[in-house]
Amino acid sequence: MARSEALCSFRPASLSGCHSKEIKMRKIFVALVMGVATTLAMSASAQMSKPAQKPVIVLVHGAFADASSWNGVVNVLKKDGYFVIAAANPLRGAKSDGAYIGSLVSDLKTPVVLVGHSYGGNVITEAANGRSNVKALVYVSAFAPETGETLGELTGKFPGSTLGQALAPAADLADGGKDLYIQQDKFHAQFAADVPTAEATLMAATQRPLLQAALDEKAGAAAWKTLPSWWIYGDADKNIPPQAMAFMAKRAAAKDVEVVKGASHVVMVSHPDAVARLIEKAAAAN
Repeated sequence: MARSEALCSFRPASLSGCHSKEIKMRKIFVALVMGVATTLAMSASAQMSKPAQKPVIVLVHGAFADASSWNGVVNVLKKDGYFVIAAANPLRGAKSDGAYIGSLVSDLKTPVVLVGHSYGGNVITEAANGRSNVKALVYVSAFAPETGETLGELTGKFPGSTLGQALAPAADLADGGKDLYIQQDKFHAQFAADVPTAEATLMAATQRPLLQAALDEKAGAAAWKTLPSWWIYGDADKNIPPQAMAFMAKRAAAKDVEVVKGASHVVMVSHPDAVARLIEKAAAAN
């Protein structure tokens, strides 16, 4: 120990500069503690002020379409900062398709908004069951069946669908099943009347078929009973009667229902901005 320090240890504080030195050291210590506390508080405040993570948007196409039918919607959502997956729907039946989409949802480990078009509504209703990270369902010109209902029953509940008249003869499959397509020369008027002819022609040529048996498959648990739902559809839909969709939306106690005047069955193709806005509403809801 230095002589001066030793003297400070034994002299009364009033008789030396030791007391003032101690006060200075205490002030420095307090300043350091306060600085650390302030830094921690600012860090915590910054964490609290960060916006909540945006949910992943999973888009599920319906029958007679493919994932590219979501292209316009994807462009809007990605521009607005959402991570989007337009999944390839097998179109083999809601139970198996729902399990397939559900496995994708489970792997994400993040909040998810499930969006289904047409038959894809049936699939997301199935896929959401048992997946706690699904926060909302969005039905786009879609089916939302009650437990035990079939798509055929829902379509026939109200008049207006002309789909049956536009279907081509069923294509036989090796396993005994049958695939359904819309006749290409009737596709534009039936499926996508408000889409430019050139685009509708490409959609007709690239359409994906629905297994016929999927129309008669009884739906499982209705996820819309426990999850909030949003709806959008066109009042000129010729595949699913608009009255049927109004009925399903009301039954599901939808948070919001938007009816697009003059829109066909593929409202997400002809009005991607409107569809994207509704999806964002669902994503932002608590």
